[in-house]
Amino acid sequence: MPELPEVETTRVGLSPHLVRQKIVSLHIRQRQLRWLISDQIFQLEGEQILSLIRRGKYLILSTQAGHALIHLGMSGSLRILSAAEPPTKHDHWDMVLGDKQVLRYRDPRRFGALLWTEAPPEEHKLLCDLGLEPLSEEFCGDYLFRISRGKSRPIKSFIMDSKILVGVGNIYASEALFRAGIHPQRRADRISAKRYEILAGAIVKVLKTAISAGGTSLQDFFTPTGEPGYFRQQLSVYGRENQPCLRCGGIIKKKVQAQRSSYYCPNCQH
Repeated sequence: MPELPEVETTRVGLSPHLVRQKIVSLHIRQRQLRWLISDQIFQLEGEQILSLIRRGKYLILSTQAGHALIHLGMSGSLRILSAAEPPTKHDHWDMVLGDKQVLRYRDPRRFGALLWTEAPPEEHKLLCDLGLEPLSEEFCGDYLFRISRGKSRPIKSFIMDSKILVGVGNIYASEALFRAGIHPQRRADRISAKRYEILAGAIVKVLKTAISAGGTSLQDFFTPTGEPGYFRQQLSVYGRENQPCLRCGGIIKKKVQAQRSSYYCPNCQH
């Protein structure tokens, strides 16, 4: 599913087309996504888009009237298209803009969301308990070290916990742990402050590299221009079970943790 780099790639691609545009109308063809789209969402009509920001895996489109929270779900994507472009089977809603273009949401699995709130977005129940943004100035190894004390859970599930750190999905957790030389099953409270500094740097570098590459297209994700993300070509361990490690030549292993596949090099990660 789209993770932080994919959502950030979407935000960066859409912002120049959306900010300061007037929303002429909304066309909702399928209201039943992960949650039912409320009639309140039509308060966007006639409003000017003031900003488009990201919080975790959510996009927040803000107007004077309120805020639309958008989640891409498992297979969703957002595209800017000509208003004359006819919708296809999985195109569930259009936001018609003043320049005769539309923001179109496509989602074969219908597990995304379009929600409305007039309150500050950070107070919404889906956002209020989210942890630190890994690309923020506040994020550092000391933060991870302090939060990890007394936490016996494996480090991989620790950094994937959205109440601790947002947006570090399965792919990026595996890649960051490889770069930091930390085994995914190592206990979070058994990692030193120095190694957490290395891990924090690896997380930031992996995410920024993935954003620069347009995300990782393993199945469904495409950028707002319809292009696939190319970070997949730079993966060091994820999806490379039984292949040679690019660092030491050893064999990449796979292990299921919390119903997710972890990929690692037993020689390089301890």
